[in-house]
Amino acid sequence: MTNRLEDDTKPVVAILTMHDSVRLFRGNRQNFHEIIKTGKDMGYLVYVVTVRDLKLNSGKVRGFTPGSDPHSWEQRLFPLPRVIYNRIPYREDEMKPQVRRKIKECMRHPNMDIYNPFFFNKRRLFSWLGKSRLTRKWAPVTKKLKGLPSLYEMIRLCSYLYLKPEEGKAGQGIMRLRYQKNKPMPYRLQIQNNKNSTTYKSATLERLWERVYRETKGEPYIIQQGIELTAVHGRSFDLRLLVQKSDLGVWGVTGIGARMAGTHSITTHVPRGGSIEDPEKLLPPLFGSEQTEVILSKVRNAAVHIAKQIEQGCRYSLGEMSMDLGLDTSGELWFFEANSRPMKFDEPAIRKRSLERIFNYCEYLIENR
Repeated sequence: MTNRLEDDTKPVVAILTMHDSVRLFRGNRQNFHEIIKTGKDMGYLVYVVTVRDLKLNSGKVRGFTPGSDPHSWEQRLFPLPRVIYNRIPYREDEMKPQVRRKIKECMRHPNMDIYNPFFFNKRRLFSWLGKSRLTRKWAPVTKKLKGLPSLYEMIRLCSYLYLKPEEGKAGQGIMRLRYQKNKPMPYRLQIQNNKNSTTYKSATLERLWERVYRETKGEPYIIQQGIELTAVHGRSFDLRLLVQKSDLGVWGVTGIGARMAGTHSITTHVPRGGSIEDPEKLLPPLFGSEQTEVILSKVRNAAVHIAKQIEQGCRYSLGEMSMDLGLDTSGELWFFEANSRPMKFDEPAIRKRSLERIFNYCEYLIENR
C-alpha cells in the first residue's frame, strides 16, 4: 500500500462495499472499474472503500483503485469522500449492527452525503405506494403472508397469486399460485427453480400449504395479486427501468429495457432463464406504433411518480433505483418491484448514461450541501 495521499483538489466520491478476507472487497469489480473510469473522465477522484476502512474521524482513508494489471487492485490513502455511493451487495451484510451504525454515522456527517443507504423491503414498498392516490392505482393488492388463513383470504379475492420473499432479489424464492375451479385438482403451485419451475397440484389449499411452508423456511413473505401480463409466443415480459436523479437533483428515466420470461420460468429475471428485449421492437406488433409511444410515455411518467413516492415513504436520500413495471393484456400499467442497488443494465446506451448520471447527481449533492 502506498502512503502518498491521492490528489484531493478534485471532488471525492467513494464506492462503499464490504471487506473480504480472500478478495480484499466484495462486489462487482467490472462495475467498480467502469464507475471509477467514468468518474475520472468527468473530473472526480473515485475509489472503493470498505465499511471497515471508512474511518470518519480521520482525514485519510485506505481505499482501493485499479492497478496496472486489468485484474489487480491497489490500496492507497485517499481523502475522506464528499459523497458515498453505496454498493454493499448483500442484505445480510447490511443487516449487521456495525454496518448499520457506520451508514447512520455517514448520514449524520456534516460534510458528507450518502444516498441509497438501505435495501428496500417489498412489503414496505407497496405500503408507501398505497399512501398516494396517484401511485396506488399501479400497485397490485399486496398482503403479508401470515399462515394459511391469510392465503385463503387472498385466494378468495384473486384466483391468481404470487408469493414473494420480502427481502428477496433476482427472482429467488418466488412462487405462483392459481385456483382453477373447473379442474379436479384446482390448486396449482409453481415454484421457481434455477431456470425452470416445478408445479404441484392439489384438491385442497391445506395440502399445498405444507409445500409453501417448507419453501418459505420461516422467512417473511408477501402474497400479491397476480397480473396476466402481455405475452409474445406464450412468454410474458415486463419493462425494466433505471430511474436516476440529475445534476438538478430531479428524478428522470435513464432508460427502459424489456425482460422476457424463460419458457419454463415464472419470472422474467435473466439469471432465471429470461432474455433481454428491446421495448421499441416488442410493443409495436402488440399495440401499434402510435399506442406504443403513448404507453412508453405513460411508463416514464409513472416511474418518476413512483420514485418520488418511494423516497418520500422511506425518508432517506435516494439517487437511483431500478424498477419493474408490467403491462396487462389490456395495456394497463402495473408496478412490481424497485431495487435500491440496481444491477448493471446490459443495453450499452443505458449503461453509458447510467454511469454519467451517478456523477451528475454527485455534482448536485456537492454544490447544494
